[in-house]
Amino acid sequence: MPKQRITKNMIVEAAFKIARQSGMEKVLVKSIADELGCSVQPIYSYCKNMDGLREDVGNKARDFITEYITSHIDRSDLFRSTGKAYIQLAKEEPHILKIFILQERRNISSLKDIYETETNPQTAQAIAKDLDISVETAKQLHLNMLIYTIGLGTIFSVSSPGIPIDEIFLQQEQAHQAFLNDVLRKRD
Repeated sequence: MPKQRITKNMIVEAAFKIARQSGMEKVLVKSIADELGCSVQPIYSYCKNMDGLREDVGNKARDFITEYITSHIDRSDLFRSTGKAYIQLAKEEPHILKIFILQERRNISSLKDIYETETNPQTAQAIAKDLDISVETAKQLHLNMLIYTIGLGTIFSVSSPGIPIDEIFLQQEQAHQAFLNDVLRKRD
């Protein structure tokens, strides 16, 4: 039987699987080789250093999160359901969320930069339409909720034995109401 040819994509997939199950700190050349059932040599030939591989895994985590959130939102309640989807992600995929949170963001010098690189532009437009507010106000509302939700998700994903998800959802709902009431008060 001929030897299996190890590709860079196979290495990234194996590293992502390990990171998803055990965390990025477990993504080592040896663990990738074990996952692929090969020697460490093919891993070293594709990965001159682990930084590039970590970046590839981080990008894969970002894509995973985008797909996860998209598949878990309620289009009729986009603002609230997006936040809940992030918390559910933190519960189901804590290692993926940590990879995403800790991934270096380059060329970011403001929260506006973060918002523009991390969100879908149609989201603010949909929120603006749903709430009858300006797109700029919707962007600020969405940014506030994202910051708060990602913070809650991070706390949730690193706490042990774990905060009950109902407590997290309640806290998130209170923040949602406070941010929303502030915007609606200013609108009227």
